Amino acid sequence: MENGNLKIAVQKKGRLATKTFELLKLCGIDVENNSEKLIVTAKNFNLDILQLRDDDIPEYVQDSVADFGIVGENVLQEKQAECRIVQQLGFGKCQLRIAIPENESLNRIEELEGKRIATSYKYLLKNYLKNKNINAKIIELSGSVEIATSLGIADFICDIVSTGTTLKMNKLKKSFVVFNSQAVLIESKNNDIQNGKLKLKQNLQMRIDSALKAKKSNYLMMNIPAGSLERIVKLIPSLKSPTILSLADKNSLAVHAVIPTETFWDIVDDLKNEGATGILLQPITNIIL
Repeated sequence: MENGNLKIAVQKKGRLATKTFELLKLCGIDVENNSEKLIVTAKNFNLDILQLRDDDIPEYVQDSVADFGIVGENVLQEKQAECRIVQQLGFGKCQLRIAIPENESLNRIEELEGKRIATSYKYLLKNYLKNKNINAKIIELSGSVEIATSLGIADFICDIVSTGTTLKMNKLKKSFVVFNSQAVLIESKNNDIQNGKLKLKQNLQMRIDSALKAKKSNYLMMNIPAGSLERIVKLIPSLKSPTILSLADKNSLAVHAVIPTETFWDIVDDLKNEGATGILLQPITNIIL
């Protein structure tokens, strides 16, 4: 379907699907989240969303069927597709881990020697074991890896872990980390995008970058004594120089700044000690610097 629209391949169902559509919404893109459709077209942006199995996304992007893809980094590396990571997206964080029966122990990596390990991530596990100089038998399964130990198929498993709830349900516990993963925006390494799509591509990347920066930032507003301005400016980890506004009270100033969300509680007491009052912290939808 070649209609001049930019095309992005996303997970049809699963842990990344909801977060992906939330990101598109933050980017100001009005799109229906309907997993029953293979292709969904945005209402206010020239974008077609291809809803696929996560395992298929790297190949669609590699072959330039889709201009972009959003997929877990674990899937991208496992498939070894000719794709480039444009940006890490900060959601869908998980780990590929060795897991063992809850009544057993695994204290040293050398204890994996000669063991049978079941996994759906043969390439990543093989690479990990090779780097650790471990010879183990990899048993490749396409699904239901968690039951491999209880069925006697394997001694241990290697699978994606986020909360660990599934492991506990199957009487398993976490052990060594094989790979850290999160959702990433990808494009083909051989991407020769049409000139007509170049502006669309740049615009979408700008929107995503803007939305991600906003999620990590807040808008700080406060009133301060004029005599404390220099010291307070040094306290604020502002992304840009803070805005200083005059007030009716000539002895006071208003300070506005965009700051990293995680730093607010580290500086709030210092701000109060310098006389800051009326301190407000507000969420931001988008940031374009």
